[in-house]
Amino acid sequence: MTISPSHRPAYAAALWALAYGALGAAWALGAPGYPWGASDPDPDGALSILAWTAPGFGWAVAALGLLTAGTALALTRRSSRRAPLFLAWPIAALLVLVIPDSRLMMGVAYTPLLLAAPAFGWSLGGATFADAWPWPVLNQLVCVLGGLLLAAAALARARGQERGSWFTPERGRVAVAVAVAVPLLYCATRWAWALGVPLGVSEEFLAEGEDGLWLAGAYLATFGALGGVLTLGLVQRWGEVFPRWIPGLRGRRVPPLLAVVPAGFVSIIITVAGLTYVRWTVAGRFSLAEWGAWLPECFWPLWGAALATAAVCYHRRRRHDAPSTRPGR
Repeated sequence: MTISPSHRPAYAAALWALAYGALGAAWALGAPGYPWGASDPDPDGALSILAWTAPGFGWAVAALGLLTAGTALALTRRSSRRAPLFLAWPIAALLVLVIPDSRLMMGVAYTPLLLAAPAFGWSLGGATFADAWPWPVLNQLVCVLGGLLLAAAALARARGQERGSWFTPERGRVAVAVAVAVPLLYCATRWAWALGVPLGVSEEFLAEGEDGLWLAGAYLATFGALGGVLTLGLVQRWGEVFPRWIPGLRGRRVPPLLAVVPAGFVSIIITVAGLTYVRWTVAGRFSLAEWGAWLPECFWPLWGAALATAAVCYHRRRRHDAPSTRPGR
């Protein structure tokens, strides 16, 4: 039997859901590896929204797996109307934005540093990939994968019903401007702390990071600023054709997915991390006097939404491009 290309994401999402649901049932029956609750190395249980759960919650995971698989398969049936889409989007949002937490972004951000550390002889306090990517955080990646597969299936189903689009080039330019501007407040605070300036915090708070913590914050800020520069490529010529100073690629067409996939993934991890801070803020965990330590992060969901919007607008603008561009053209 030949599977239609438009149905492949749905079948992949169904397979993922059945496998993950079976894993949830195994956890409920006593299998090791339950990623939340007491098994999570989160020191105070405040990061994960599922920190309160026990392995018996695996039955709920199994039930969600069955519901997700049924929804994904329903998206392949022409007789099904709008109900599968109404189910698919909330489930995808749950898997992509709610279950993960800010450690997903930290793992992604620190991976380049961990890769470069041996070449420069940096010890990084003995930190390893196992510290950045423990199983509970890797499990978040697994959940994001399932959510993205289901979202791709829903998009494939909705594409045939498309009537124009909200994602215009004009909105793309506005979204890029927002995605570049929002992280600057975070960057300003972390760079200031690294220089010994207590921007948005007290002198006592600043003294707590004298062991190199603020240098790590400055690294993350620089990482975010570099991401902002790359975001400009979504509306610039060099985001469509490789610049002349890149040997071997100069003048060639930039594959759209080379920009869309990283931008989409970064928009997810930024939004997830920002939602963690919003949840902590609502819970009253922060002091207004120390606004520099939490307020910039509360705007990250706006940053993530703007970056995702810019990526979609870029993809729609370029999807009818010629398949290749001759060098120098």
